[in-house]
Amino acid sequence: MSEQFDVVVIGAGPAGYHAAIRAAQLGLKTACIDAALGKDGKPALGGTCLRVGCIPSKALLDSSRQWWNLGHLFGEHGISTQGAAIDIPTMIGRKDKIVKQFTGGIAQLFKANKVSAFYGFGQLQPGRKVLVRQHDGSEVTLEGRHVILAAGSESIELPFARFDGTHIVDNVGALDFTEVPKRLGVIGAGVIGLELGSVWNRLGAQVTILEGLPDFLAAADRDVARVALKEFQKQGLDIRLGAKCTKAEVKKGEVRLTYTDAKGEQTLVFDRLLVAVGRKAASRGLLAEGTGVQLDERGRIVVDEHCHTGVEGVWAIGDCVRGPMLAHKGFEEGIAVAELIAGLPGHVNFETIPWVIYTEPEIAWVGKTEEQLKAEGIPYKVGTFPFAAVGRAVAMAELAGFVKVIAHEETDTVLGMHLVGANVSELVHEGVLTMEFKGSADDLARICHAHPSMSEAVHDAAMAVHKRAIHKVN
Repeated sequence: MSEQFDVVVIGAGPAGYHAAIRAAQLGLKTACIDAALGKDGKPALGGTCLRVGCIPSKALLDSSRQWWNLGHLFGEHGISTQGAAIDIPTMIGRKDKIVKQFTGGIAQLFKANKVSAFYGFGQLQPGRKVLVRQHDGSEVTLEGRHVILAAGSESIELPFARFDGTHIVDNVGALDFTEVPKRLGVIGAGVIGLELGSVWNRLGAQVTILEGLPDFLAAADRDVARVALKEFQKQGLDIRLGAKCTKAEVKKGEVRLTYTDAKGEQTLVFDRLLVAVGRKAASRGLLAEGTGVQLDERGRIVVDEHCHTGVEGVWAIGDCVRGPMLAHKGFEEGIAVAELIAGLPGHVNFETIPWVIYTEPEIAWVGKTEEQLKAEGIPYKVGTFPFAAVGRAVAMAELAGFVKVIAHEETDTVLGMHLVGANVSELVHEGVLTMEFKGSADDLARICHAHPSMSEAVHDAAMAVHKRAIHKVN
């Protein structure tokens, strides 16, 4: 006998738990299934983001930043220390405590909103039934008027560099090193590679990042990428572009990595190797035969603009569908689908989804780059402003980077904002809001910004679009 629900959600990551809670808020009887276990072996809701992604990586980024500042910045403030040391197990323990706090918080939110949680592997069956293989070996079948697939994503494994959890690792392993590796290799100069590479570089590892593409951060604005690369190299990150890795062997506790670049075949030796070449939809085993739900060539669930699969009552959201693999994109899709199910308007504007890389300096953007606008033949104008000319940035010794505002040449509508510098993960939302409300560069320029603040760089960049910036020569 199946247990009946209005909504059954498979996956309690960012997309899934938002969908489940919003559906319950709207009065729908809701169940949410998740298979993940924490380090203590107990169920841990929240998906990759909360357990082994966004949250734990930011905890380590903050810890390592404190250590880096102690050795590289505190002297400028007249602060001196003697015998300073960092205890890696304590740092990892702090990270684990934060993760447990947040995963436990999701469980409390489920309880408060009357979401029924099931712990195990959920598989969609024909007729909107979901078979749950629970961790104790038992099985239960749930049936929903609507089923939302939110299975998330998993790390891509290279055939020549299989994860062993010790020497060759993905992001999960790199979050749990018990000591600082002397030599850390990273395949992939994307978000994960740069963030985790930065963590261990700050703590004293010799970090080499190998990127197969010839351009650094190809998806970002070219000027932003250029400044970021220069700053990372100043910090000691050895970033090699156009480096195609071909072989990784573990011998005598070391990883021998072979790659080819413009100079030919080369070999490097590391104590640990992080493979960070991207993620793929975790759709394997999610669908039983006969469901009618389709997968594309990359294993993603095929959906329309409203996240509907084309099968009556079946939806899919988050990392397992098209679009950027970002937690906040999943948040919005989950809420939108729950509202659509309840008969409300639900929509996600993909044009205003912000991107952030939490390195030092941070990198953030929303909307189109100059390269994209040129390719599309859209006329545009640009205003930029450096943080080095912002009083608050100078006082904080955070001079690196700038803000770029791009507006339509004729209508002045903001088409994109690109930033590199301190705290730009927060500042980018000025661009998000302006674009969401179809605002112009002039609108942004006429909004009063507090002085002194980092946000003044946004203000002056918007003014610079019309060549009327006050604090720089236009």
